[in-house]
Amino acid sequence: MSETKYIFVTGGVASSLGKGIIAASIGKLLQARGFNITIQKFDPYINIDPGTLNPYEHGECYVTDDGQETDLDLGHYERFTGIKTTRYNNFTTGKIYQSVIDKERRGDYLGKTIQVIPHITDEIKRDMLYLGKTKKYDFVITEIGGTVGDIEGQPFLEAIRQLKWDLGKNAVCIHLTYVPYLAAAGELKTKPTQHSVKELQSLGIQPDILVLRAEHELGTGLRRKIAAFCNVSPEAVVQSLDQPTIYEVPLRMQEQGLDATILRKLDMPVGETPGLGPWRSFLDRRHKATEIINIGLVGKYDLQDAYKSILEALSQAGTYNDRKVKCHFINSEKIDNTTVADKLAGMDGYVICPGFGQRGIEGKIIAAQYCREHNKPTFGICLGMQMMVIEFGRNVLGYSDANSVEMDNKTAHNVIDLMEDQKNITNMGGTMRLGGYECTLREGSRVREIYGKEIIRERHRHRYEFNNDYRAAYEQAGMECVGTNPDTDLVEIVEIPTLTWYVGTQFHPEYSSTVLKPHPLFLDFVKAAIENKK
Repeated sequence: MSETKYIFVTGGVASSLGKGIIAASIGKLLQARGFNITIQKFDPYINIDPGTLNPYEHGECYVTDDGQETDLDLGHYERFTGIKTTRYNNFTTGKIYQSVIDKERRGDYLGKTIQVIPHITDEIKRDMLYLGKTKKYDFVITEIGGTVGDIEGQPFLEAIRQLKWDLGKNAVCIHLTYVPYLAAAGELKTKPTQHSVKELQSLGIQPDILVLRAEHELGTGLRRKIAAFCNVSPEAVVQSLDQPTIYEVPLRMQEQGLDATILRKLDMPVGETPGLGPWRSFLDRRHKATEIINIGLVGKYDLQDAYKSILEALSQAGTYNDRKVKCHFINSEKIDNTTVADKLAGMDGYVICPGFGQRGIEGKIIAAQYCREHNKPTFGICLGMQMMVIEFGRNVLGYSDANSVEMDNKTAHNVIDLMEDQKNITNMGGTMRLGGYECTLREGSRVREIYGKEIIRERHRHRYEFNNDYRAAYEQAGMECVGTNPDTDLVEIVEIPTLTWYVGTQFHPEYSSTVLKPHPLFLDFVKAAIENKK
């Protein structure tokens, strides 16, 4: 295939309709037809990246292998398609303006007055086309964050308007809207969709395909009406109903011929409909798994999007263990020595969650102690691993003031310390140890057995590390440092081999767990939780 084709996904009526899931599903369906695809996200907020955002603001921050802090939708893209995204798959208004301002300061614009059009829109267009220009991709799918009508989204939509003109037959626009059901009237309402499309048309963009989110089945008549009012062909109006799992969405889209419609709109041969065999067998196993495994997530963000990748990794691991994993949020702020047994009751395994800052820390430490002393399957991730280390220092090694310098910079026992290369950093954004690093696994350790290899590569997002001055004392007392970085000797994994399953990782294994390749640590952790339940 000669020219790269571009698919733009926009949203209207309301946010959180699942543009990311639709973009990922389209990617999956085109990939199944043998095309080489990538998916990118453009976010209209002014932060350079979501790395400095509180998870309550924007859900989790997803990290790419090349060390970019990105939107959580990139997690969906990778989980659905197995592609590896990079720093070139996520742009924000902040990043685009920063680039333009840097060019202006260098004199690149030769004295021109810098304006939103053409300078900002040209920068957006350049970034939208960048991955396609590398000539590796048949399709570049671009999702625009936010909702049509948002003031901050206008430059992105203007860039799409210009690109649709420039690219001609090589671009399509898919608009996702919401069709609400009014219970009092007992009917679905199409007016918000009509208004949303009208808003898009007023910006000079005619959507080629509409995807309608709804809680109730949309009849043929209703879809024809929307097609007529919105200048879209009837077969290009697709419904997206709530599904028992997001992984059903590609199948529902394929049943309605969304991928075939895209190909026809781009003047491409449609060919055979792919069978999606492995995907279907994953879903089949998922539906057949009825026995529930209860996993407690000990954390401080009571919001499912804050731990999105962990929830998905656990859910995938459950399917491959023929179980249904049910996650229960346990607020670490509410845990103390008197409440811990009650708060942690009834779970088959525990994840001590990642995070930043002082809030809820002592609760995580007490939870780690309870899990260790009661030999419960326990998985500490990033800050969760650090809490396991602090707890062990306090209660086994007898360092009553053991702590991380993040929480107490005066502690005499800084078992978790600021990394050497982080000590002179003043800017918070994008300056942590980020992205993929190698880790050597110790022969004979549990994790070596789980991975089945000596060298692994995992993604990181942290400033603080296990203090190697204490390594010998920990090893002697039974907490072994079984994974280390070959270049820096940084401790990446700790485990207590005498316990059933007590492992902490400095990295985030959840970022690399996908539907067709679940992560080995999560698979084994869920397996241990199943054994524990018995």
